[in-house]
Amino acid sequence: MEDNRAATLIKRNGVLKSQRMRHEPVWRECYDYTYPIRGEEFFSGSMPDAGSALNRAAKLMDSVLTDSSSTLAAALMSGLTPNSTVWPDLQVDNANDEEKRWLGDAAKVVWANIHGSNYDAAGYECSLDAVVAGWFVLFIDDDRDRGGLEFEQWPLGQCSITSSKPGGRIDTIYREYSLTAEQVYNTFGEKCSDSTKQAARTKPDTRVELVREIKPRASAKPGASLARNLPFSSITVEKTGKNIVRESGYHEFPCVVPRWTLIPKSPYATGQALLALPDMRSLNALLINEERATDLAVAGMWIAEDDGVLNPRTIKVGPRKVIVANSVDSMKPLLTGSDFNVSFTKGDEKRRAIRKTMMVTYLEPRDGPVPTATQVHVDVGLLRQLLGPVYGRMQAEWLAPMVERCFGLCYRQGRPELGGRPGPKIIADPPQSLAGRVMQVRYKNPMARAQMLEDVTAIERLTMNGGAMAQAGKPEALDLIDGDEAMRVMAEALGVPTRVIRDERKLKLLREQRAKDQAQQAEQQQAMGTQQAMADAMAQRMAKAT
Repeated sequence: MEDNRAATLIKRNGVLKSQRMRHEPVWRECYDYTYPIRGEEFFSGSMPDAGSALNRAAKLMDSVLTDSSSTLAAALMSGLTPNSTVWPDLQVDNANDEEKRWLGDAAKVVWANIHGSNYDAAGYECSLDAVVAGWFVLFIDDDRDRGGLEFEQWPLGQCSITSSKPGGRIDTIYREYSLTAEQVYNTFGEKCSDSTKQAARTKPDTRVELVREIKPRASAKPGASLARNLPFSSITVEKTGKNIVRESGYHEFPCVVPRWTLIPKSPYATGQALLALPDMRSLNALLINEERATDLAVAGMWIAEDDGVLNPRTIKVGPRKVIVANSVDSMKPLLTGSDFNVSFTKGDEKRRAIRKTMMVTYLEPRDGPVPTATQVHVDVGLLRQLLGPVYGRMQAEWLAPMVERCFGLCYRQGRPELGGRPGPKIIADPPQSLAGRVMQVRYKNPMARAQMLEDVTAIERLTMNGGAMAQAGKPEALDLIDGDEAMRVMAEALGVPTRVIRDERKLKLLREQRAKDQAQQAEQQQAMGTQQAMADAMAQRMAKAT
């Protein structure tokens, strides 16, 4: 039975791999013009080879696309998952103060565990793959040695992906990779085949091919804690012996697989680098010709006459050489005809086009005078319009499944009855009132706040116009604006920490106390006025009496 399951798994992996191979030339060329070493996995039948990548990198005459890709990847990483602010926001409709506090604390725990792990390192590498190839695979699991979370980027050349639902999120992945026989035995133990055990003892560095399948489990049981009943199954087999070495399961899909621009009728995608590839090819060809022209300009080009004394076929031009000729006219320099001004102008034009395509022009600081607030607002608006559709997909396919997976791992920590690891709980027990209610995940990252800046601008304009109407004699115009709600919307859009903003209860107590203080002050002033009036009246009567 196990042989049949393993054979079926290996067969489907081969089918998905053949479907992926149709797109590999595109990804390979995108990597060749950006990061050649990262595309080595797409060369079938070979291990990643730095020497081969170096040969292709040597043919690259300009690094503008490499630099632009890294800048866009860094902006994507810092815009979606900054490590300096708590960007996940867990919410429930009509939550009370107790529920809000628990949700806020849980969000901070998830954020702290994400950035307390190796996510920031793995996430940037994933962002590079997203910009260049258009997709990446990030595996998320417990760190069984040190505790906490662990993120592992899987090379794209090892992964084949698909979805169990038409047009749905990626939920099925096959990974074909190799380990040494020693590593396989140390990982899977006695489940290994006899040949692998023998190789681990005699030839520990022998490579063993493995195939891993992760997909939804049709027979999953709700609320199950045993691995064989969890919603997602995981099976790892030895490819050569068709031997199952591990079978497990996951509560959530453990891989994050976002895509930049979908390829029609395919689960795969392409990145922003593909759009800049024509300009990069043209720039590279231009610089190759420029290099040749530079060689001619430096070394020169000559014409020589075969006059019986001077033999042009054997003569060598160089410093401290005496050239024997019949006449000084037997050998003359020729103009190369090269026009470097055209090359320089065209090269700069191509570089600007590449940087604009990669949206770097909106991410880098301006040269010259400091931009005005209006210029900054326009740049942010343009960048938001360009990245808006991509951000929506990244939010749905990157942030949402990552927060869902990380929240599940953190919540189950200290709860073995739910399938978690034993130990202290890092997320407190939720209020009973949250049972059965749907929890929503929103985001307070810079990209999300940038999209809300339009609300801030609209509120500011409305307030200014309302103030102008009030000064013009229509103060009732300001009655339309709910000042408290306007300030809350602006605070959320600007990323103001929630602990700075008073909740409804504290705000009500503050205003009640202020009203009491004002009433007491009014009474005191009235009493003082009454006393002063009585004193003035007494003084007047005494003055009349005298």
